[in-house]
Amino acid sequence: MTAGAAVVSAVLTVTRRNPVQSVLFLILNFFCLALLYLTLHAEFLAIIQILVYAGAIMVLFLFVIMLLNLGDDASLRERSGPSRIVGIALALIVLVQLGLLLSRGNLPPGNQLPEGFGTAEKFGGSLFREYLLPFEMTSILLLAALVGVMILAKKKTD
Repeated sequence: MTAGAAVVSAVLTVTRRNPVQSVLFLILNFFCLALLYLTLHAEFLAIIQILVYAGAIMVLFLFVIMLLNLGDDASLRERSGPSRIVGIALALIVLVQLGLLLSRGNLPPGNQLPEGFGTAEKFGGSLFREYLLPFEMTSILLLAALVGVMILAKKKTD
């Protein structure tokens, strides 16, 4: 049931014309994902999902939406063109790949999770051993984005 709610909220996120409604459905999706983590006994990941994504990231999204002041819905409407055709083609490719994955049965068995799955120790060890370079690159990218936002906000107030 939680997975179905996650899928429905994800679809509603991308189909709503109002950006604030989309953000609210995205928050619902993040909570559904946290519940899915809980069913996998990954309590640490569930808590991080709620604190980081449903909390901090969504506040940032709402701040950007309010900062941009997207009052006119006509400017948000997509017109027919190559980007729409490419988007539909990519969606079909993803659906075909998902269908192939499910039909082959390559999914891991449901009850065989690795030892310590979802614990803070396992997550932190994996993050700082195997994924240290991407982790540091992401932190630099976020720092650059933060500096860019500060510069843009300063220009707007002057």
